[in-house]
Amino acid sequence: MSRNSILMRKILLLTFFILLPVWFVQAGDTLWVKQTRIPILTDRIDNALFYIRIDAKEVEKLTELKLEFSESVNLDEVESLKLYYGGTEADQRKGQAFYYPVQYLSGFAPGKTREANPSYSVKIIEQKSPGSEVIFSTDYPLFPGINYFWISIQMSSNTSLLSKIDVKLVSAKLDDRNAPLSFANSPQTHRMGVGVRHAGDDGVAAFRIPGLVTSNKGTLLGVYDVRYNNSVDLQEHIDIGLSRSTDKGQTWEKMRIPVSFDEYGGLPKSQNGVGDPSILVDKKTGTVWIAALWTHGMGNYRAWHNSQAGMDEKRTGQLVLTKSSDDGKTWSEPINITSQVKDPSWHLLLQGPGMGITMQDGTLVFPIQFIDSTGIPNAGIMYSKDSGQTWKIHYPARTNTTEAQVAEVEPGVLMLNMRDNRGGSRAVSITRDLGKTWEEHPSSRSVLQEPVCMASLIKVDAGENVLGKDILLFSNPNTTEGRHHITIKASLDGGLSFPGEYQVLLDEDPGWGYSCLTLIDRETVGILYESSVAHMTFQAVKLRDIIKQTGL
Repeated sequence: MSRNSILMRKILLLTFFILLPVWFVQAGDTLWVKQTRIPILTDRIDNALFYIRIDAKEVEKLTELKLEFSESVNLDEVESLKLYYGGTEADQRKGQAFYYPVQYLSGFAPGKTREANPSYSVKIIEQKSPGSEVIFSTDYPLFPGINYFWISIQMSSNTSLLSKIDVKLVSAKLDDRNAPLSFANSPQTHRMGVGVRHAGDDGVAAFRIPGLVTSNKGTLLGVYDVRYNNSVDLQEHIDIGLSRSTDKGQTWEKMRIPVSFDEYGGLPKSQNGVGDPSILVDKKTGTVWIAALWTHGMGNYRAWHNSQAGMDEKRTGQLVLTKSSDDGKTWSEPINITSQVKDPSWHLLLQGPGMGITMQDGTLVFPIQFIDSTGIPNAGIMYSKDSGQTWKIHYPARTNTTEAQVAEVEPGVLMLNMRDNRGGSRAVSITRDLGKTWEEHPSSRSVLQEPVCMASLIKVDAGENVLGKDILLFSNPNTTEGRHHITIKASLDGGLSFPGEYQVLLDEDPGWGYSCLTLIDRETVGILYESSVAHMTFQAVKLRDIIKQTGL
């Protein structure tokens, strides 16, 4: 290379480095961006889309953010986008990759779940009825050090629950200069949901323990604990609540109370709690059943530990049923079946919360759990051969298990999927004789991870779905620690495997983690679950979104 060529190259390099600050701000002033993976609720004014962190070393202002929606988004359903400032970071947290100083939106604070908490956020700018390209132009001053911003989306009230939002943050400017972007995750597809029950609705502190079924008329019936004073388990003032939807989950009727014991026996409501519901549709008759645990007395201490051996309501929890013959609109008085099914030596017998099933031969089956005479929990089933008039229990599937769900995987063959108190993974057993004998399924304690939490399992027969395949659907917090990453998984081989390509993540943030699935129609599955954004969140998901296989 000639001397002149070398000189020219040095001049060009020098020019590049002189001009570089004109094009980009310093690397230390990068915008660190995290796109959320949580439901967008159609009943929320604010839904978090992006979290942004800026370490302002040299720059003084955020001047522009640019977003782009994909062509598949129905922009008519997007009410508005908002840019918020979330404040600064504490010195003690410096050096850690946080994306907000505090949660801007609560899923658990009564009355503060539907819009940004003004104590934690400053609204900078709002764009209503946005187009495919959204530019937030601002001169918002930056505090020296780490600054937090976030972008919110509000959907119209008539947004379809099957709609999706695909949007990217494509550029940013600080001090009117292009700023580098660093993304914590890949672009995400945001799914719609509806908050069926929020903290504080109807003056109630907490709603927990979802169950969900589709009636013979296509009505969605969701049940849950109505925990009036706080979020703790029985014994407390708890009733069974129910929500109905006749339009596949788009809207939900006013809450009903199908089971309540009020001040029975002269004791206060808090010592007559009834909870942990399981719901079942008799496919032959159309009758809908709810099973629940009623506890009487026990001094507001946990019924799980304080229920005793025996049969009397003053000593031990009572297993009660209620039924509806009008599609869940009205309900019978509680029917106490404790004497039919409980062994007097057991300390407690109750249903596995979630849902029960009707077998192909018409047998009604509820999952159950009980604490035996030694204080060890066990899971099993109870069944009725006479449309709910009488019930029977045989033997448990496995010890040290609770909160099971049951599915008929073949005619006459029941699979029991159980919460295992040893942690790490789900226990799974099979019975061919209604619980007289059990065998461990090959997937037990190996295929489905869990953090010790309730889960949901349903069987979708080939003739009932658009894919024409026998499908097992499962949902739970897809982790071994904590209750987060609520995920729906599918199996096409009878539960032997749930491949990664047959999974949909719904909510990555922490919540209480319980869920219940139901088939809405031939194409769609519904889920009612304890999410990070509402106590009872409902979402609808296409089967083809879960089972991503060419040719199906």
